[in-house]
Amino acid sequence: MDILIVDDDRLICQSLQLLLDKEEDIKIVGVVENGSEAISFCEKVQLDVILMDIQMPVLNGIESTKVIKRNWPHIKIMMLTTFKDEMNIRLALKAGAEGYIIKSSKIKDMAKQIRAIGSNARVLTPEVLDKLVLQNKSDGFWALTEREKDVMELVVEGLSNKEISKQLYLSEGTVRNVLSIVLDKLELRDRTQLAIYYWQRQK
Repeated sequence: MDILIVDDDRLICQSLQLLLDKEEDIKIVGVVENGSEAISFCEKVQLDVILMDIQMPVLNGIESTKVIKRNWPHIKIMMLTTFKDEMNIRLALKAGAEGYIIKSSKIKDMAKQIRAIGSNARVLTPEVLDKLVLQNKSDGFWALTEREKDVMELVVEGLSNKEISKQLYLSEGTVRNVLSIVLDKLELRDRTQLAIYYWQRQK
């Protein structure tokens, strides 16, 4: 399998390249430091799997994953990150990533996980699955964090993302992300459905 590593931490890139290259069926064909460079690399080189960090300069891992999956859907993307929070996990999977593993994973386990997504499996490490377990409750409302409930209530009151960002001291991008997660957890399509859902709960 031909692998691209996307991470702005050079030490991590060097370590991954050195250790994964020892695997007979895995070949590191490139290392870049942000999502924009990853997209440019995909335009020139055939890839099987991308190991993608989340927080990077220029273009982060989640946004670049959206672009890559839209243009090269055959490329499998494994998020490789230190972030174990539910928001990043959900946003990455929604962007199209087939896997989400933590950088502290053992190299042997990582190689197995890379092979798994190369075979069209979805890979989530145990600590990632733990973050998503609340989604199995019968009513997704109980899986919402307090911040997500705050955003939901302001949406129901008719506030725009800009107005919500000012009231909660968040960026508009963060408000959009939180709202996206709320809709995903509650399996709703838009703000109108969210309002209907909210008022039905108040009865």
